[in-house]
Amino acid sequence: MNKVIINYLLKNFLKTFLVIVLIFFCFGVILNLFEEIEFFKNLNVSIFLPLMLTSIFIPSMIIKILPFIIFISSMWFMLRIRNNKDLLTLKIFGYSNIKIFFILASVSFILGWFVLIFANPITSAMAKYYEKTKSNYSRDIDHLVTFNKNGLWIKENIKNQNINRIISASKIDGFNLNDVTIFHLDKQFNLKEKITSKKVNIKENNWDMEDVLIYSFEDSILVSKEFKNYEILSIYNHDKITSLFKNFDTLSFLDLILNYDQLLSSGYNGIFLNQSLHSMLTLPFFLLLMTGLAAILTMNTLKKSNNFRFIVVGLILSVFIFYFKDLSLALGQTDRIPLILAIWSPIIALSFFTLVGVLQINEK
Repeated sequence: MNKVIINYLLKNFLKTFLVIVLIFFCFGVILNLFEEIEFFKNLNVSIFLPLMLTSIFIPSMIIKILPFIIFISSMWFMLRIRNNKDLLTLKIFGYSNIKIFFILASVSFILGWFVLIFANPITSAMAKYYEKTKSNYSRDIDHLVTFNKNGLWIKENIKNQNINRIISASKIDGFNLNDVTIFHLDKQFNLKEKITSKKVNIKENNWDMEDVLIYSFEDSILVSKEFKNYEILSIYNHDKITSLFKNFDTLSFLDLILNYDQLLSSGYNGIFLNQSLHSMLTLPFFLLLMTGLAAILTMNTLKKSNNFRFIVVGLILSVFIFYFKDLSLALGQTDRIPLILAIWSPIIALSFFTLVGVLQINEK
């Protein structure tokens, strides 16, 4: 009998979860498709491309709002078994509120790890493809920044001098670029000047360069000049460059776990990597706690009630939690509190609240 009851709970809970995911996916496709069509409206592409890009963008969005989805799924499932008297039947067979909660919370917790280990690498690869495809069709290609296994590459158009500038660097080390090569090209992309530097400070838009060699043509003769220090003006600085790569969707959980040192040595910001890693690690705990909150709201009585009131309370509570999460993260990013503590503070606060609430519903 225990096996039958557990199978009933797992099957119907996961079925409810999948239905909610499908609903959110459909809404996401409808809303994002308009944005993609607007982006491609002046380009000669078929409707298939915006639809494909929307389809590969939405899974990343689903993972971002997964705690909210699991909360809605848990409330829907628990309200249903309470209103159709299945909850009363489960109690007759010895399943208390806390036992039912632990079964559902365990499923949510395991589901979180499943998403991190198996689904997240797929969605991160899809997000990379999405960004790469969109950048290929971008109309503003005068200024581009990319980061790959060969290092950092920057293209910018210096309009007041009619020069195209291409910059390569082996890696970013703090506020510095190492082993920098700069090419200045004319409008026909003929080489006018080449600049090399061992280290370039890019904290500000005025780049300070050390140990500089400048190669240029004078009367069709290649000449070189050495400078201990040199300065160029760029539209990019450290904050602007690093902000372009702060996309959590393109880094998977497995990438961060298995290739953390490699990503760090390649120039990725350590603070960004730590924020990404710990934010992902909170997902299973968030799912567990959101299931707990749903149980607290719905399992405190066996009486049949109006679901609308619970939906409104649940939405208000979800908004409050997500605002609290964003506020805590903002405090960490501005160094008001340690970043790791800022990421885990909502989990700690919700844990105390959920623990007290679950103990109370167990007495019902």
